[in-house]
Amino acid sequence: MNRIPAIKAVMTPFPYSIAEGETMRRAAEMMAQHGIHHLPVIDGGGLVGVVATREIELARRAGFVGKDDRPLTVADLRTDRACVVDLEEPLDNVLLRMVEHATDCALVLRQGRLAGIFTLTDVLHRYAETLRRDNPPQGDDAA
Repeated sequence: MNRIPAIKAVMTPFPYSIAEGETMRRAAEMMAQHGIHHLPVIDGGGLVGVVATREIELARRAGFVGKDDRPLTVADLRTDRACVVDLEEPLDNVLLRMVEHATDCALVLRQGRLAGIFTLTDVLHRYAETLRRDNPPQGDDAA
């Protein structure tokens, strides 16, 4: 019988992060450079939220600049609605908490410090692997 893994077994460890004082442009550059869609946001060494490509793109399309015509910063765009979980949390609980928070990202902490990230993309990869493992092809599916 299979056991439900802890989030630490399926998360992306040691995620890239960004300081909340950085510009929107720098966040977008980091995401593009590393092929990611979420950046945990750090302030003074502590986790304060997450910024996603979605927020950056919406701000860009709307033509927003920052207050007093300064560039938008990560602090202007970040959300603190992120689902924050412990490294040992069972995966099923993390998934349910992501639904409860209406978010596509869970930030994983170890002793209060950022240890990993788990996104909707990770969920979909894991689900596809499970489907393939549990349902091997059985020949031609032609109608």
